[in-house]
Amino acid sequence: MSVSEQVAPEFDARPPLGFQRTVDRALVHRTSVAEVFVTDSVRIGERRCLVGAQLPLTHGHYSDHLGVPARYDPMLLLEACRQAGIYGAHAVVGLPLGHSMIVSTFSIELDDVDATITGAEPGELVLDTTLSGNPTPRGRVRNAGVEQELYLGGRLAGRHELSLKVMRQSEIAALRDFQRGTVPPSTAAYQGFRGDDQVAPHLVGRVDPRNVVLAGLRRSPDAVTATVSPHFGNRALFDHEYDHLPAMVLAEAARQAALALVDDGTGVELVHWCVAGVTAVFERYAELDELLLAHATAHPGGAERKVNVKFTQGGEGVAEIGVRLVRTGGE
Repeated sequence: MSVSEQVAPEFDARPPLGFQRTVDRALVHRTSVAEVFVTDSVRIGERRCLVGAQLPLTHGHYSDHLGVPARYDPMLLLEACRQAGIYGAHAVVGLPLGHSMIVSTFSIELDDVDATITGAEPGELVLDTTLSGNPTPRGRVRNAGVEQELYLGGRLAGRHELSLKVMRQSEIAALRDFQRGTVPPSTAAYQGFRGDDQVAPHLVGRVDPRNVVLAGLRRSPDAVTATVSPHFGNRALFDHEYDHLPAMVLAEAARQAALALVDDGTGVELVHWCVAGVTAVFERYAELDELLLAHATAHPGGAERKVNVKFTQGGEGVAEIGVRLVRTGGE
C-alpha cells in the first residue's frame, strides 16, 4: 500500500480556512445543521476552491464501527466531499438554489488510510475542489463534475471524483412520472425497517442496529446476497424526504455487503478490515416500493480485497458499486 505525505504547496499562500462554524445548510442541501460538515471555502480559481470541513469524533452513524484503531469513516469523507461539491457549485460557480444534483458516478480512493486515524480533536479536512460543467446555449449547466484532493493533517489522504446531473425540481418530477407512470411514495410514509430479518450489527461491523441497512443475508462460498433495508429514522441517511433510496444508502449497503463477504460469519474478522476505496455507477432510481437486492462477489486476495456489489430491482440493474478493503492488522 503506497503512502503519500504530499502537501499542496499553495495552501500556505492562501487565506486560512475557518473551522469555527458550518455554512448555511441550504448550500449543502441538508435539513439538519448537525448533518452539515462544510465550514468555509477560499476561491483560488474560476472553478477551483479550497473547502474546509470539520469531521466529528462522535456521530451516531459515522462513528459506529468496530475497527481498531478508530478512523474517520470513508462514508463521512464521501459525504463531506459531496457537500463541498454542492457548496462550490452554489457559492463559487453561482448555481441558483432550487436545483438538485443527481449523482451519476463517484469514486473515492484513500491512498493513505493511516491519515484517517482519529486524534484527540475533531478532524480538519481540506478539500482542493475543482468543478466542471459546460453550459448549454441557453446558459444551463446540465452535467457537472467535481474533482477533489483530500488533505487531513496536511497529508494527502486520497482523491474523490463525482459526476452529476443538474435538474430543477419540476424536471425531476416530470422524469419520475415518465419512468413510473405513478407518483412515487415518500420516505415520510415509511417507519423503522422495511422487514424483520435485519442482519446482526456485528456481522457488518456495526454496534447500533439502526445503522444496519441489510436484511435477509445469504452466504455462499464466494458471494453474499441481501436485501437493502435501512432504518428510515436514521437521519444521517434520510436527512430530508426522498422519493427513492439515495446514493449514500446504496454506498453504505455496498460497504456492509463487502464486509460480510470478507468475514467468516462471526464478525470477529471485521475489526481488522477498513474501506480504502469506493467506486459507484448509478443507472436508475432505487424505488422505495420494490425490494432492492444486493449481490456481492469478490476477487481473490490476501491483505486487499476488491468486492463488486450489483443492485437490482425487478431483475433490472439499478447500480454497481466496487469496494476496496484493506486489512490493517491482527493475526
